[in-house]
Amino acid sequence: MAAVTPELIKELREKTNAGLLDCKKALTETNADMEAAVEWLRKKGLSKAAKVADKVAAEGTIALKVDGDKATIVEINCETDFVAKNANFKAFESEVLEALHGGNFSAIGDLKTGVVGGKKYEDLIADAIAKMGEKIDVRRFAKYQIKNGVIGGYLHSNSRVGVIVAVETAAPIADFARDIAMHAAAMRPTYLNEAEIPADVLAKEREIAMEQLKKEGKPEAMLEKILPGKIKRFVADVTLEGQAFVKDDKKSVAEALNAVAQARGASAKIVFFARFEVGEGLQKKSDDFAAEVAAQTKR
Repeated sequence: MAAVTPELIKELREKTNAGLLDCKKALTETNADMEAAVEWLRKKGLSKAAKVADKVAAEGTIALKVDGDKATIVEINCETDFVAKNANFKAFESEVLEALHGGNFSAIGDLKTGVVGGKKYEDLIADAIAKMGEKIDVRRFAKYQIKNGVIGGYLHSNSRVGVIVAVETAAPIADFARDIAMHAAAMRPTYLNEAEIPADVLAKEREIAMEQLKKEGKPEAMLEKILPGKIKRFVADVTLEGQAFVKDDKKSVAEALNAVAQARGASAKIVFFARFEVGEGLQKKSDDFAAEVAAQTKR
């Protein structure tokens, strides 16, 4: 049997970030074969992945990349903020972002049945779980490439909110596209414009507005005259184009964009935006800080 030397253990630890005892055992079980030992640890990771499968991963980060006429944004989740900040998580995030940005993945299902960095996605996730000891999940991503225009991106300093915005224009306004992305990060628009609001959402809003007007005691004959104004305000509140621009609240985002573009010699129209915030719609754990620290010390 080949010798399991400290040098081999060190090398395996650097490759996998697994514990020293696990590395020693892996090398012992595989007759000091480095590739086989990595595979042994990967399989161990698969076992750990199964144990965390039912856990809630509602923390994590948003990552994005803007590269010329193309942008990609992704949300990657873990269980705790501690892991979201560690170097292994950041390395995993970078690997996934680059694979998405440069690859042909068009939906999250494509990614999860595909290959990332030469590894099957399921193996990549298993390795990440083995290193970090928590459930890790690539929850969603969006990509956009514009033919005639500019793309702006904004990632908040805490990496928990990110936005990409694509503007169709001949004007050099990439800087303003980024301003719009910053606006979206702060103001949380749900839709790009009125045309994107589903008919059932508008119908429900009309129903709610009508009930509010009746409770306010508005005359029946006036209801249909007042209602359009309330719906108009709702549309302005929930659409990126309709919201008052944070840097000039006398203009809507669409008006501010057109003013800047025309000043630089062209018209402009927002054709796409994606705003991701970590954990949106996910059920978060109610553990307090002390419990979270205690949980970490037991890993």
